[in-house]
Amino acid sequence: MRILLTGAQGQVGYELRRTLATLGEVIACDRRELDLSQQMQIRDKVRAVKPHLLVNAAAYTAVDKAETEPELAEAINATAPAVMAEECGKLNAALVHYSTDYVFDGTATQPYREDDVHNPQSVYGASKLRGEQAVRASGASHLILRTSWVYGMRGKNFLLTIQRLAREREELAIVNDQVGAPTWSRNIAEATAQIVAWCNGSGQTLNEILQTVGGTYHLTNQGQTTWYDFANTLLRMSEGREPRKLQRVRAITTAEYGLPAARPLYSVLDGSKLNAVFGIGLPAWEQALALALEL
Repeated sequence: MRILLTGAQGQVGYELRRTLATLGEVIACDRRELDLSQQMQIRDKVRAVKPHLLVNAAAYTAVDKAETEPELAEAINATAPAVMAEECGKLNAALVHYSTDYVFDGTATQPYREDDVHNPQSVYGASKLRGEQAVRASGASHLILRTSWVYGMRGKNFLLTIQRLAREREELAIVNDQVGAPTWSRNIAEATAQIVAWCNGSGQTLNEILQTVGGTYHLTNQGQTTWYDFANTLLRMSEGREPRKLQRVRAITTAEYGLPAARPLYSVLDGSKLNAVFGIGLPAWEQALALALEL
C-alpha cells in the first residue's frame, strides 16, 4: 500500500511516520514540501504519488491567531481537505482526516457523540467543521477522527509549555473550568494504524471497506480532567527529573485568562463507536501521560 502523509513533522504526523510504515510505503510531506494553502500543490502531489491512502495530519492549529487569520485557517482546515477528498475520489483512494472537539460549543454535560449538534465558537473550530463537511460531501471513502487536547514530546503543546514554564517561573495560573480529555499523539497514531490494518484484513480493499464502516469517529484517551489538574498531574509525575523554579500553581477561570478565541468549557468525546466498530479503546489519560513522560 502506498500512503501519502501530510503534516509529517507535527505531533501526530511524526508518530504516524513510524506506525504507518508497518502497512506500506509512506511518502511523508511537511509544510516545506507541501503548502496546504495552495490548492494546485495538493492536487499535483496527490496525482504524482497516486496513493491508496492519504492521511492528513496537517492543520492550522493556532486557535487564537486564527481569529485574525480566518482566510488562512479556512484554506488549510477546510479547503485543503476538500481538495484532498476530491482527488482521492478520482483515484479510488481512501482519506483519513483528523478533526477536533472544538466543533462543539461545550454546553453539554455528558460526552459528545459523533452525531451531536455542532456549534463551533471560534474561527478555528468553524474551519475544522467545514473541513469535515467537505470530506463527507465528497463521496470519497474516508475516516474523520476527532480528537482533543493533543500533546506529545515534540512540537508546541500544553505539556511541553508547562514543563518549560516550571523551569522559568515561580507561579503558574492555569484554567480550571474547561473539561476535556488530554490525548497522547502516539496513541492517536497507533490507533490509526490499527484501524487501517483492521480494514486491510477484511478481505476487501481499503476503499471498499470504508464505504461501509467509514465516517466520523471520536478518538481520545479515556477519562476527563481540567487543564489545572492536567498540569498538576504532569508536574507530580515528572517531579525530580529536572530543576524547577516553580513554587505554586493557581487555578483561574477561562474569563480570567482572557484569550481571543472562545473555548468549549466541556469537550469530552464519547469513544464508544470506535470501540464497537473497530474494537479499539485508548488507555486512560493518566496512564498515557505516565508512559509519555518516560520517553
